[in-house]
Amino acid sequence: MPEFRRGMVIEYEGEYYMVLDFQHVMLGRGSAHVKAKLKNVQTGNVIERTIRESDSFEEVRLFKKPAIFSYSDSDVFHFYDKETYEEVVMDKDIIGDALEYLKENMEVSLLYIEDKPVGIELPYFVELQVLETEPGVKGDTVSGGSKPAKLETGKMIQVPLFINTGDVVKVDTRTGKYIERA
Repeated sequence: MPEFRRGMVIEYEGEYYMVLDFQHVMLGRGSAHVKAKLKNVQTGNVIERTIRESDSFEEVRLFKKPAIFSYSDSDVFHFYDKETYEEVVMDKDIIGDALEYLKENMEVSLLYIEDKPVGIELPYFVELQVLETEPGVKGDTVSGGSKPAKLETGKMIQVPLFINTGDVVKVDTRTGKYIERA
């Protein structure tokens, strides 16, 4: 079994996963295994698996290239590689959960395994405009509670009561939570 380390990318059960966390477990009379928290490179879903010595997986090299999101054409998304200025086209399924934060002219990292694009990595924080939310009322404070808001990309998040339609908010793409008004 190859040595596990955080950040490595493996091909496991026909999919590519990044190792977020792991723990080697030695049983008294059994073989060792690894409990791992894995993030699907393409969809962003996080799973926990117990990987035994008999399970097959292999480490793969993941490359990142800076790019700009240009536009979408139904379920096809167009990016421009910042280094070569070549157009890179990706299907909606490859982008996965990142769609909730993606807007035109946003800088992202394209993730490649060999020469094949397998996903994108967003910046940790994005600024998005609030399209719909209940109006704020005088006296609403930062610590007073929260309400749902629809962002320009269609994502729904909870925001403080003082946020109004048209405000621009900073959102953490890793957690999907409101950070501050931009």
